[in-house]
Amino acid sequence: NFVGMIWASPFTSNGLTLLFTQERDVTIVDPLERKKSICCSDCGKDCKSSSELKIHQRVHTGEKPYCCSDCGKLFSRSNSLKVHLRIHTGEKSHCCADCGKRCKDSSELKIHQRVHTGEKPHHCSDCGKSFSTSQTLKLHQRTHTGEKSFSCDQCGKSFTQSSCLKSHHKIHTGEKPYSCAQCGNCFVTSSNLISHQRTHTGEKSYSCDQCGKSFGTSQNLMIHQRTHTGEKPYSCDQCGKSFTTSSHLTVHQRRHTGEKPYSCDQCGKSFVSSGPLAKHQRTHTGEKPYSCDQCGKSFVSSGPLAKHQRTHTGEKSHSCDQCDKRYSDKRSLIKHQKIHT
Repeated sequence: NFVGMIWASPFTSNGLTLLFTQERDVTIVDPLERKKSICCSDCGKDCKSSSELKIHQRVHTGEKPYCCSDCGKLFSRSNSLKVHLRIHTGEKSHCCADCGKRCKDSSELKIHQRVHTGEKPHHCSDCGKSFSTSQTLKLHQRTHTGEKSFSCDQCGKSFTQSSCLKSHHKIHTGEKPYSCAQCGNCFVTSSNLISHQRTHTGEKSYSCDQCGKSFGTSQNLMIHQRTHTGEKPYSCDQCGKSFTTSSHLTVHQRRHTGEKPYSCDQCGKSFVSSGPLAKHQRTHTGEKPYSCDQCGKSFVSSGPLAKHQRTHTGEKSHSCDQCDKRYSDKRSLIKHQKIHT
């Protein structure tokens, strides 16, 4: 099978070699001309033969003569169609020697293997951060440019990724397809459910190498590490205040606009973010899903639980920067600091 290849035939015609291509046509090439390249008149790219040029020119013309019989998607090359068909057949012919994971093609395998090698060949020119794929680099660069290409047709909110827009749409539809088997809490995304389930198991797999504090997700660890570096990459264009996460910036900006997009379906009260809404709704349901593993006392949110647990551990993590006195909660610290003012 010679699909996707160009090869020389052992047959000749009047001393000229016959070249066969994936297009199933025959190109007669003079041996003296074979080393000469053919130039694309649109972009100047050099091609080895007229058939290769013909395939290349589809980049400019948009021609896609190869159609998938399953979904109708079109492709400019037969080999691209062949790779695409594996989505429907489930064929994954390339196996990782390190972990056995199967990939649909060699390029997907190459990207996967970077998990094992730690290779991150794609670098951000703005901050120097490295990524394993060009796609993740592209998404990261939007944090610098502020580009948000995906807009909600109901409220106009914009997002950097289509997957984030898809999750956001569920706010309008009320859809929460992911349910916790332990407490019945429902979530918009599977990742939110997984993060929530760790509040029941206590699992915290991600540890800070500077202070040893552990977190349930890599994202929360990354955000925490900014407390050590002081990095606040997200700035408000109205007042200049900076934040460690884009979500904190978004919530802050609503204080300027007065926007409160999250409404309680029982009493109509509105909130700037989903967290306060979820906490408020528990005043209607009486739900207290956060339990102390030492005494069994329950709470409506994780914050009061964390504060309560310090009564068992004696931990006082909030210290005064003027006299070094320590407190178990931030509110007590703020009250104390008024002594100095």
